[in-house]
Amino acid sequence: MNLSDNCKEQLLPPLKVDYRNETAVDQLAQHLVQRFHSHTYSDEIVIVCIGTDRSTGDALGPLVGSKLLSYKPLPLHVYGTLEDPVHAMNLSEKLEAIRQEHPHSLIIAIDACLGQFSNVGNINVIDGPLKPGAGVKKELPAVGTFHITGIVNVGGFMEYFVLQNTRLYVVMRMAEIIAAGLFKASLLHSSGDSQRVSAFPE
Repeated sequence: MNLSDNCKEQLLPPLKVDYRNETAVDQLAQHLVQRFHSHTYSDEIVIVCIGTDRSTGDALGPLVGSKLLSYKPLPLHVYGTLEDPVHAMNLSEKLEAIRQEHPHSLIIAIDACLGQFSNVGNINVIDGPLKPGAGVKKELPAVGTFHITGIVNVGGFMEYFVLQNTRLYVVMRMAEIIAAGLFKASLLHSSGDSQRVSAFPE
């Protein structure tokens, strides 16, 4: 299920950036501005941050949501924070509420994921809906026009245990970069100036 299927037939190549890269925020912001321009929607951008604070590795989404809400003014609608997370138990209900409240919006899903050792620390932006829970064998509704994932640890075995034992520092830094990149991109998009991304402080 893709809650925002009114996008143009214009797909952008995926972005992959390491959170340790000094220009990670700027790279992410510039790429996101291009994606905002490549989709048709009725002025609203909705960020759905999926995860739970009960697991260190799976807290990436709620951390991004909470950090986004600290930015003012924020021209984005945010669902999923540490206080009010969007997770497996309430995802369908939250998506129905979003459908009712923002029927023609651009929806961006954010979630943590597991991957190969060489890819840990990468932030990925990919076209199409996110399929949350796939890494831990859960069947959940797909979310978003495109999605942002952070590879927080190594996958392939004992996924729940790996998520529980992920370094909080890595998750926090990735969340800071994703939130800052989204905020910069939203300001640039609303101002119509995609060339001044480096002018905003981190």
